[in-house]
Amino acid sequence: MPPTKRTPDSEQDTAALADGVIAGNRRVLAQAITLIESTRSDHRAAASNLLEQLMPHAGNSIRLGISGVPGVGKSTFIEALGNHVIDAGHRVAVLTVDPSSAISGGSILGDKTRMEHLSRRDEAYIRPSPAGSTLGGVTRRSREAMILCEAAGFDVIIVETVGVGQSETKVADMTDMFVLLLLPGAGDELQGIKRGIVELADLILINKADDDLVELAGRAAAEYRNALRLLHPRSPNWKVEVKRCSARDGAGIADAWETVLRHHEMLTSTSQLTARRAAQARDWMWSDVSDNLVEALKSDPQVGKRLAELEAATSEGRMPPTIAARNLLEIFLERHKDSG
Repeated sequence: MPPTKRTPDSEQDTAALADGVIAGNRRVLAQAITLIESTRSDHRAAASNLLEQLMPHAGNSIRLGISGVPGVGKSTFIEALGNHVIDAGHRVAVLTVDPSSAISGGSILGDKTRMEHLSRRDEAYIRPSPAGSTLGGVTRRSREAMILCEAAGFDVIIVETVGVGQSETKVADMTDMFVLLLLPGAGDELQGIKRGIVELADLILINKADDDLVELAGRAAAEYRNALRLLHPRSPNWKVEVKRCSARDGAGIADAWETVLRHHEMLTSTSQLTARRAAQARDWMWSDVSDNLVEALKSDPQVGKRLAELEAATSEGRMPPTIAARNLLEIFLERHKDSG
């Protein structure tokens, strides 16, 4: 029987874990992220303690969100960009999100194997995590994982989402710059991408602009530039740029990184970075409030007594879901009002 992995069960253990993260110990960093992703109540308390200790050491990175249509080459692009950024003197952490099975809940977590060269570099750290039931293309604890990676000394954090879709905009609420990767093509391409995600993009890259697709990629870029004139930019001080690149050949990667640096300089010089991260912190707080309230409601013993009955009533069409939901909330709130 394999040994049980030890997790922090005291403030002393958590302090030792924090010290290891700050020292840049990769094994400790992996253990810390595993802790914050745990759903056990005792682990959640230890994770909160750990985050409180590491917050003062975080926040000094460029946070990038990367999304794109299936097959666009997100992993290839991130590997090319990561290698370029490391060669420029940075340390890169990549947080990838793999889709979870709706049946088993399992996830392949194959992104690390698709970034074979980058994963071997000492200046890079790649952490694949399952999306679980969380919408938005990220995991429930992606924000916390970013804090840990920053505390470990990584100054460029890349968050790769599951894949493009209407709900794939959550990553824009936790990063400084949102990069959208698209395939060469024009006209019909615009119909396949939701307006909401295009409006949030700070940089659009037409990837796979290589071989006989270079001209097609150029036409696609022109189509998107025209389309962007009809949309409101995310920032009044930044005009969204559309560029071509070939992650396979490394073409356009240096230009993309230079655009990231210019965007970060704009955010810093106009104080938008401070304002954006403050808004992200508030969003993080309310998101956690929502998650914790739902968990508290589901675990409430009085709610549990009526849950099966109300679920059956809604499943059989005897009660509208809205009324069942209100009944559950009333049971929960009445019990806590009495206990208060």
